[in-house]
Amino acid sequence: MQDTTSSAATVGLGLIFLLFIFAIGLAVYVFFCFCYKRICEKTGHQPGVLIWIPIVQLIPLLRVARMAEWMIILLLIPLVNIVVFVMMWTKICQARGKSPWLVILIFVPIANLVFIPYLAFAD
Repeated sequence: MQDTTSSAATVGLGLIFLLFIFAIGLAVYVFFCFCYKRICEKTGHQPGVLIWIPIVQLIPLLRVARMAEWMIILLLIPLVNIVVFVMMWTKICQARGKSPWLVILIFVPIANLVFIPYLAFAD
């Protein structure tokens, strides 16, 4: 009888843990979408609702970078996407009036978490 109770408690704790991880992931996603929105607005572009939709959110960012919107297809190709992402974020840095060398932060662990919020909230 105790075995059933302990397994039910374990399943309950596992479910709570998964919901907690999901909530953290959702909060991080919403925060980064908000940062993308701020980046677009600070460069004079209105992102609309596209900025909140996964993958499609890259279209307003490509507009800020003054890159063709069809390049979103290149972002779906492995290895090519790295080059396009670096180009896109370099141009976004320039549009925000920041050094294009900041893009190096994308490749530095922990610093890459600060890169996008910095572009969103810096003057």
